[in-house]
Amino acid sequence: MFAACWELAAQFGVVAPIFLPTFSHVVIGLWHGLLDGDYAELVGASLYRALAGFLIAMIVGVPLGFATAQSKLLDMFVEPIVATGFPAPKIAFLPIFVLWFGVDHLSKILLVALVCVFPFIVAAHASASMVSRPQVWAARAMATTRFEMFYRIILPASLPSLMSGVRVAIPHALVTTFAAEMIAGGGGLGSELVYAQRFFQTARVFEILLIMLAIGYVMDVILLRVRTALLRWHEQAAFSD
Repeated sequence: MFAACWELAAQFGVVAPIFLPTFSHVVIGLWHGLLDGDYAELVGASLYRALAGFLIAMIVGVPLGFATAQSKLLDMFVEPIVATGFPAPKIAFLPIFVLWFGVDHLSKILLVALVCVFPFIVAAHASASMVSRPQVWAARAMATTRFEMFYRIILPASLPSLMSGVRVAIPHALVTTFAAEMIAGGGGLGSELVYAQRFFQTARVFEILLIMLAIGYVMDVILLRVRTALLRWHEQAAFSD
């Protein structure tokens, strides 16, 4: 429906072609660009930055969130940092990151990590805090080691909340990557979008926007399938209840 309205508005001149090319023209240009490999390097650069920053954030944030749930002293130290950093506009740190780490991959990766680490800390802390106390006491009574406690009790019970944190962090990673590329350059889809806009290559602008939307959709679909596979036991238990 949206595509049909777009096509009709452009075909009948409701909007000038320089501002809104026809949907069919954009799709044809996108198809040729994908076949010719014009977008492969751009997509690869953006995905590399987003996923690398996302993984760094997960590796740091999840253990830290679990640790704060187990240690009140550590929680007292970390909680004000999270309360201050989570709602802060982290994109404002981009000029500093570019100054310190350059305009290439590293500055964007670290900025994505900074943005995504807070959802992981919050999700891990909340999920670990909601683990049933009787389960923990029973495990301790059976001389369960700390590693076994984490692996067999805390982690399985935390997975549903953690996967929700992952679903929040993935869009943050993509949006931060695209925004950083648009502002600082250095290649990638965001940088190419701004370049096309400067030279009034409107069709290419819309092609890149469609690619960005497709990446976000595909990533979310993949994540939902991974969640279903990992939490099949949880959904079955909820259904049986």
